[in-house]
Amino acid sequence: MLLTTTNNIEGRPVQQYVGIVTAETIIGANIFKDLFAGIRDIVGGRSGTYERVIEEARASALKELEQKAMQMGANAVIGIDLDFETVGSNGSMLMVIATGTAVKI
Repeated sequence: MLLTTTNNIEGRPVQQYVGIVTAETIIGANIFKDLFAGIRDIVGGRSGTYERVIEEARASALKELEQKAMQMGANAVIGIDLDFETVGSNGSMLMVIATGTAVKI
């Protein structure tokens, strides 16, 4: 399964547009992650803890997007867009929404 943010795949013309496909993932950051991120915020630098949470959420949303496209009979998803939002009390959860167009190439 090919996944791309572009609207076409060079040398692989779209044979059929199957439909829009979406996937959502919400991941909570626990109290320990918040504590260590707070310390990192005070002393400066990157927060590896939150970076891993973001990466996990992104990978999960893309995996779900791929699975849904396969169920629709597609072999690629083009025009993928990823949106990141914080939700929950005090923004304690991260939501990733992935959307794209499922196609046959």
